[in-house]
Amino acid sequence: MNYSIKVYKQYFNFASSHFLLFDDGTREPLHGHNYRVMIKGEAPKLSHDLVFDFLDIKPIVREVCDSLDHKLLLPKDNERLKIHEDGNNYLIKTEDDSHFSFPKSDVLLLPIHNTSAERLAIYINERVRVLTQERFNFKFDQFEVEVEETPGQSAVYIHKEDL
Repeated sequence: MNYSIKVYKQYFNFASSHFLLFDDGTREPLHGHNYRVMIKGEAPKLSHDLVFDFLDIKPIVREVCDSLDHKLLLPKDNERLKIHEDGNNYLIKTEDDSHFSFPKSDVLLLPIHNTSAERLAIYINERVRVLTQERFNFKFDQFEVEVEETPGQSAVYIHKEDL
């Protein structure tokens, strides 16, 4: 038998800007979204009648969302994006010869290949799982993160532990 918890709080959100980089070297225009996040964690048994305490998971998800809030999200693992430091700024160049300069304080370089909702779901999933393991020595057997970039339009990533 499997048990699960699902958490979708109003404060599981972040407002960020981004642009996608496409394989042909083009990119989307810089724009933003008011993202919302939902999580679902599964376990094969209950511990003290719980899968995992809501009071423990909510601050972790909120912390991860808050870290993304009001930032320009850039994928540092994308070879089509050139990022250079210039004092307090990042200088950004794309293959379509666009050039940007942003204050470092406004930018979050993420260890992902692109800033799609799918890749953000993978990133958030990993961060929440790592923090849950570090703080509570707990692993969900399966952990799902849904990232909604506009109402009715979302991406889901499901991580399954190797047992």
